[in-house]
Amino acid sequence: MRSYLDFEKPVADLDTRVEELRALAADGDPTSSEELTRAEIRAERALAELYAALTPWQKTLVARHPQRPHFSDFIAGLVTDFTPLSGDRLFGEDAAIVGGFARFRGSPVCIIGQEKGADTEARLKHNFGMARPEGYRKAVRLMELADHFSLPVISLVDTAGAFPGVDAEERGQAEAIARSTEKSLSLGVANVAVIIGEGGSGGAIAIATCNRVLMLEHAIYTVASPEASASILWRDSSKAQEAATNMKITAQDLLRFGLIDAIVQEPIGGAHRDPKAAIMMTGEAIASALEQLGNMSPEAIRESRADKFMAMGRKI
Repeated sequence: MRSYLDFEKPVADLDTRVEELRALAADGDPTSSEELTRAEIRAERALAELYAALTPWQKTLVARHPQRPHFSDFIAGLVTDFTPLSGDRLFGEDAAIVGGFARFRGSPVCIIGQEKGADTEARLKHNFGMARPEGYRKAVRLMELADHFSLPVISLVDTAGAFPGVDAEERGQAEAIARSTEKSLSLGVANVAVIIGEGGSGGAIAIATCNRVLMLEHAIYTVASPEASASILWRDSSKAQEAATNMKITAQDLLRFGLIDAIVQEPIGGAHRDPKAAIMMTGEAIASALEQLGNMSPEAIRESRADKFMAMGRKI
């Protein structure tokens, strides 16, 4: 059953009417067919108009939509022969970051990402996609293996941020994030990151410091969540909408500032309305990015990546 956000109520009403007319048409009502066609056109037009003018806060809600495709959905739709690897070989396993090796369009790759979970049990298992230090150290281990075997790295980012708990801080959360970021920057193989939902703070940067950074059309990428930023700036988390607008967290703003390289178009109404199409378009964007980087030497890969991040801020 489709879940609607608060601002989608007009579309929800139209969709309900469409379903009613479809039921009547299925029962053989001869007068409902033309009305059904008109209702479908109205619903599609309303959805397109709504999503063409989303505010940054509305995009935040879309990026967090519970039915938006998660890392596991992209794994199922993008790659084959996925073999996950567990543990950081130092402390233990962290289920918030999932990674391993697979074939992307027939070629071997390393793929890493945050998994939020699609139901209560999975969300608890994966800690809502918020990794502890062992998750980032696992990511480093995977990237080192990818570098050793000359395999490109694909990062799928979807996290509100690194886990802020005491146990994570005791085990060196900041150091683990820094090491993962350092490893991303130093790889001699091409790496491509896609922000598929939320790209939150250092938790995202740790695996998104890549040659190419792509964002889904309605994803967000931010130094801190709008709620956290509002609490810091105004000591009032209810000003999250204002913070979202002022922080410039949308793909459109970030592309304009040169902080990302491309926007991956989503189906009308967001990736959650047609996950298969969203995953397919993401695959095309990743393939294009890897093709652009395919003939570069390890030295050129590192230099290009360093130049990209050193140039950030000069266009703002």
